[in-house]
Amino acid sequence: MRVGLLGGSFNPVHEGHIQLACRALRQLRLDQVWFLVSPGNPLKPAAGMAPLAQRLAGVRARLRGLGTRRLVATDIERHIGTRYTVDTLACLKRLFPHVRFVWLMGADGLAQMGRWRRWTDLVRMVPLAVLPRPGYNGPALHGQIAHIMAPWRRPAREAGRLALCTPPAWVFLPAPQNAISATEIRASQAGSGHRRE
Repeated sequence: MRVGLLGGSFNPVHEGHIQLACRALRQLRLDQVWFLVSPGNPLKPAAGMAPLAQRLAGVRARLRGLGTRRLVATDIERHIGTRYTVDTLACLKRLFPHVRFVWLMGADGLAQMGRWRRWTDLVRMVPLAVLPRPGYNGPALHGQIAHIMAPWRRPAREAGRLALCTPPAWVFLPAPQNAISATEIRASQAGSGHRRE
């Protein structure tokens, strides 16, 4: 089984997340994508963060509306007690030894990866698929992390085999870009006086 892991706060989930997951299903030939709704991102402020139960419910409601069981929302990090991606991946690989995981991220994640805990261990655990994000593609692909990982980059035409690659391995998937952000959604909801969803 091939599973893409899309971690995030999803505060709230939006169309960009859905598009990324659906594109990963197709281009990476995945069986499922798991939305790992984080109890708390160590790199994001707690202020303005909706409760985990509310964020998880929002993702589940959005995915239910798509009518597919291939996109799954989970708060597994809360149950296994992890906060950092590297620890989550180590635990998931122990719990599901026969699953081929791929970590999914936007170009903004690659640009910031140098701030992630033990990122060099992380890239040796699972292959990575990076999707474009307006304003981040250049800094991500020409940044220090991409330079370090350059020997392990696979061409986009091999994306369908990424889940079977021995890490470290990664691919950048050219795709239509969605500039929507959860921050902007929250700001517009606050400005219009709506309760945060």
